[in-house]
Amino acid sequence: MVFGIDLTGDMMKTAIIIGATGLVGSHLLDLLLQDARFGKIKVFTRKSTGKEDTKLEEFVIDFDRMEEWGHHLSGDVLFSALGTTIRKAGSKDAQYKIDFSYQHDVAAKAAGNRVSSYVLVSSAGADPGSTIFYSKMKGGLEVAIKKLHFRCIRIIRPGILDGERNESRPMEKVAVGISRGLIWIPGLKKYRPVHASTVAKAMINACFDETAGTLTYTLEDVFELASL
Repeated sequence: MVFGIDLTGDMMKTAIIIGATGLVGSHLLDLLLQDARFGKIKVFTRKSTGKEDTKLEEFVIDFDRMEEWGHHLSGDVLFSALGTTIRKAGSKDAQYKIDFSYQHDVAAKAAGNRVSSYVLVSSAGADPGSTIFYSKMKGGLEVAIKKLHFRCIRIIRPGILDGERNESRPMEKVAVGISRGLIWIPGLKKYRPVHASTVAKAMINACFDETAGTLTYTLEDVFELASL
């Protein structure tokens, strides 16, 4: 993919994050707090990030009570890194509520509040027609997001995520360990894991592409985008 990105930033941006306590979101928050191109970081979270910074404005919220905090969803770009697993959520319905409904509802409210750009962490296998629950859910979210009135939509499809989580996911660790070896197998390099910090860097750089419409980044694009 050819990137039409101006990384200088002619004015400071206000960023919004949901999912800031997760694997990718925590790296994203740290990077944004250090980035001089962003003057304010608004975080909407179910539990405090535990961070303090003059740029940080933290809202500890209930996602089911948007009427209480939705008017604060204002700024230049919304970064959506919210997500969970069936094991942690307890059921497919509970996971769907977090991974699809909450993300879509926040995005719709932000678009209504005239936030112009949206960056979503999706999945490499996202496909609304998939028979796999997770892939179908992610693909359905992408389709729904594209119908919202953002000027710029950037969809990141990273594949297997690498990095230290606050929670234990033993099967994920096994998958990461196996996939790390794929870089040495011809034709399978595209399935290698990507560190959460790399995804976070790619998300930030993606928001500086002012091309109107939707751009979707594959794993190879993510590595390239993060290196700019």
